[in-house]
Amino acid sequence: MQPENLSFNAQRFNIFKTFLLFISVGLMGCNSEVKTKADIETRPNILFILVDDLGKEWISAYGAENIETPNIDKLANSGMMFHNAYSMPQCTPSRVTFLTGQYPFRHGWVNHWDVPRWGGGAHFDERKNPSLVQELKRAGYRTCIAGKWQIDDFRVEPNALTKNGFDEFCMWTGFESGVEPSAERYWNPYIYTKEGSKTYTGAFGPDIFRDFIIDFLKENKDDPMFVYYPMVLTHTPLVNTPDETSDDKLGKHKAMVRYTDKIVGDLIEALRANGLLNNTLVVFTTDNGTTTGISGTYKGKTVRGGKSSTMETGISEPFIASWPNRIQANQQTEALVDFTDVLPTFLDVAGVASKDFWSAENANHTIDGKSFKEVLFNGTDTSQRDWILGMGGGNYARLTENGVENQYNFRDRVLRNERYKLYIDTNRIPVKFFDMKNDPFEAYNLIDSIGSAPYKTNFDRLMRVVSKFPEKDNDPKYIPNPPQAWDVEITAESQEWKS
Repeated sequence: MQPENLSFNAQRFNIFKTFLLFISVGLMGCNSEVKTKADIETRPNILFILVDDLGKEWISAYGAENIETPNIDKLANSGMMFHNAYSMPQCTPSRVTFLTGQYPFRHGWVNHWDVPRWGGGAHFDERKNPSLVQELKRAGYRTCIAGKWQIDDFRVEPNALTKNGFDEFCMWTGFESGVEPSAERYWNPYIYTKEGSKTYTGAFGPDIFRDFIIDFLKENKDDPMFVYYPMVLTHTPLVNTPDETSDDKLGKHKAMVRYTDKIVGDLIEALRANGLLNNTLVVFTTDNGTTTGISGTYKGKTVRGGKSSTMETGISEPFIASWPNRIQANQQTEALVDFTDVLPTFLDVAGVASKDFWSAENANHTIDGKSFKEVLFNGTDTSQRDWILGMGGGNYARLTENGVENQYNFRDRVLRNERYKLYIDTNRIPVKFFDMKNDPFEAYNLIDSIGSAPYKTNFDRLMRVVSKFPEKDNDPKYIPNPPQAWDVEITAESQEWKS
């Protein structure tokens, strides 16, 4: 009798489980936003918006006074605004830093090197540089990129983006040497997709990239998604947009900023329309400051664009994070973060444990960044960072017989803690020291006053960090691509030319 009773009870239990499953599926069918707590915490979608060449002085939420950016402001109000977020001062170093979670002195892309234009066998080699997107794809994410890459030449590596982990892509090629139409990223843009490269006559590039992302969101909304949107806006050349025309460069710049804001609004609306908004982490930032030919009014000051500079206008970027299910609205934080922290943070919120970051062959790969997930979730002014870093600026690199090399053995850099900022030159000598609380525009160099408290304590702390940096910065790490007719010439003797 006992075995028969056990079988009967098991049958009743299975019927009960089926009933519960039926009820659960029915409830979820009534609301596409219903997800388990585990789904919300470990499998959010991630939309990373990286604007090209735009400083805080052009975002009204940050204090810009001669522009309005209502959609970006609304995004900021829906989540958290960071006030101490560092990028690098130029395109290539910032992009490689966020992809790898490493500082330029480690990954080697210290200077801007325009791969499609200059070639020389250089490229972002996924075999030498394990990166964020590869890991998210391994974790089950559907991945997409639209906009500007510029660290590979798609003529030489047509599968570069696939090798770097992207399922779908729609990209301006970058200015490919010898291909005149490829100079265009705005009107009549030259764009690379899985169908190849071509000019889209009469189209505005930012519209094509936006629409590609919106289509991707619709088509993949049942899977966790990572979308990387490195905008071509607001980089030069300054152009008129579909919404505005102007005869002067400032008017065109403002129109481009407003169009950037419009696109941000379009993407947020697409998330909402597809039932994705509540389970999507949206991060908005920029790769470096505004081009130097443009000035804006910011907190009562006229601020010249800081691109290529390690002043705050070149590297302290607008950085906004929104996620309605997890990040409380209307927050501002002084927490220290920089671009190396993007990789560990995104992997953290995606539920990828640190021990699983890299496959076995990359087990010793160093990550410089720290996750700031707890800042996002708990709203604190303290991250895992005691300091953040920005490095150099300018195109101080040449092609040698051994590949692209940086001019300096030790590139100049700045370190920032909660209050003080230290400039270090190429000889590892401290040259500037600022109190950022009392002097946010860096007008008063305190380097001759570091013997007095509290300057000395903070100066010494930052100098101890400097002492731990490698003696020599790495050069870019890659297995060279085959020579091409458009490669720039070798102009320096390997290592011998360095300063």
